[in-house]
Parts: sequence; C-alpha cells; structure tokens
Amino acid sequence: MSVAMIFLSLGAPFVAALEIIIYAGAIIVLFIFVVMMLNLGHDTALQEKEWLRPKVWVVPSVLVLVLLAEMVVLLLQGDKEALPVSVVDPRKVALSLYGEYVIAVELAGFLLMAGIVGAAHIGKHTRKELHRFLQNGESQEILKTPPQQPAEEEPEQTVLHD
Repeated sequence: MSVAMIFLSLGAPFVAALEIIIYAGAIIVLFIFVVMMLNLGHDTALQEKEWLRPKVWVVPSVLVLVLLAEMVVLLLQGDKEALPVSVVDPRKVALSLYGEYVIAVELAGFLLMAGIVGAAHIGKHTRKELHRFLQNGESQEILKTPPQQPAEEEPEQTVLHD
C-alpha cells in the first residue's frame, strides 16, 4: 500500500491502482489459500493464542506510536514544495510489461503456480472417510460377491389401446 501511495504522489494513479490490485488482492488471496491448504491444526491454534496475550503486543504498539508521531510531525510541516508530476499512461505500462519484460512476467506466473502446487502437495491429506455405500458391512459383502447374470426374460410386449 505504501508503494501505491508513492506512485500516486508521483503522478501515476494507474500504477498505484495496479499495485493495490496486485498486492492487496492477488497475493493476499494466494496467501489465504496456501494457509487453508496447509491446514496447520491444533499446534498452530495454540501458538496463535500465545500471540493474543497483551504482553506480546507492547513492543509493536510502541513502534506504531513512534511511526504515528513521525507521520503527524511530517504532516504538520506542510511548507515543502511538491514534486513534479508526470502522468504514466496505461498503454506505456502494458507495452513495457508485455514487451521488454514479458519473460519476467511469465516467470513470476510460473513461480506463483509452483508455490500453489507445492502448498497443495504439502497440504494433501488422505481421505479417512468412506463413501456412504462403503460404511456398513453389507456393502463390503456386495463388493466381494461376483455380479449375477440376469435370467433370460421374455421379450416385452407392447400393448396399444384405441
């Protein structure tokens, strides 16, 4: 998000929107799916409960307050002159991404796909549940018996009415 704000302040709103879409959208969703595929379980839940204790949040809270104070000081010093603005055209972004940087874009796509496949493989569980037809003993006996051949039947007769 901060990179998007830098691009926005430099006069590139399209690139800022791309940053937000890519990082806040795709990568966070990818992260969520990877976490869901890993299915970490009880030990991770206990670790998260340890993180929720108030004493763990003291140092991060102090750092947030320091950054907030710095931001307020910088905002109150508003007499700085603005940077020159140059607008970046979406066409230029598309031409550079799919022109000279097409190999890098494709490699990034392959890297993300490899991460998804690896997470799916790591998180794969064997099914312990049986199908509903296989849960009782009768279905096992049905599976062990060979299929019976149907007895020869008389051909069906079709009766037409007036």
